[in-house]
Amino acid sequence: MSFSLLLARTAQHLDNLNVEYGTKYVLRVLDYIWQQTSLLTWLQAVIGIAFGVIILMYGWKIYKTLTVIGFGLLGLFLGQWVGTLLQKPLPGAIIGCALLVILAIPLMRWAVAILGAVAGAILAAGIWHSCNLPQEFVWAGALTGFVAGGMISFVVFKLSVMLFTSLAGTSLIVIGVLSLIYQYENMPGRPATMHLNHLYYDNPWFLPLLLTGGTILGILIQLRSGKGSKE
Repeated sequence: MSFSLLLARTAQHLDNLNVEYGTKYVLRVLDYIWQQTSLLTWLQAVIGIAFGVIILMYGWKIYKTLTVIGFGLLGLFLGQWVGTLLQKPLPGAIIGCALLVILAIPLMRWAVAILGAVAGAILAAGIWHSCNLPQEFVWAGALTGFVAGGMISFVVFKLSVMLFTSLAGTSLIVIGVLSLIYQYENMPGRPATMHLNHLYYDNPWFLPLLLTGGTILGILIQLRSGKGSKE
């Protein structure tokens, strides 16, 4: 076997591994969201929708509280991830949450920048996935959104706040509504259906469209309601 043929086969094998890993990672995220959605009770779904509407419409006015909460949740997930590597997920989650909550108060602008960057990464990765671009490079879309979302806070601080609060509110609303539809489809006394499941998994544009559309709508609502307000 010639060296050039061996090199070509190796490159093809690596490309296949990248495609497989990227697809598995995207499916893992989708599965996690679906599992959390299907586990909600109708009361939890309604409460989530109610809080989502409030955050979507009035996120700018209560952004300091939301920033501390959002930064705490970010610390919770990061701490749990580090704790899992150290075989101590619960202490890691608690320490990570407490640490970032404490840091969020004096470093409010930086906390907003990071949350805006995370929101940008989520939206950009969703758009990348919905456009059927190579799944092994979904991280590139997320990285682009991360940089753009973070830079917005240093240019237009208010817009960065509206970005992550609108996405947070939209996420709660979408998950709550999907949960209610799922429970209706599986309601005792009527034939169970899989329409929502097929719509969710078979159409890559479905979830990104809901999140992106809701985020844009939230930003427009907050811009309209926040006219004349000062930072």
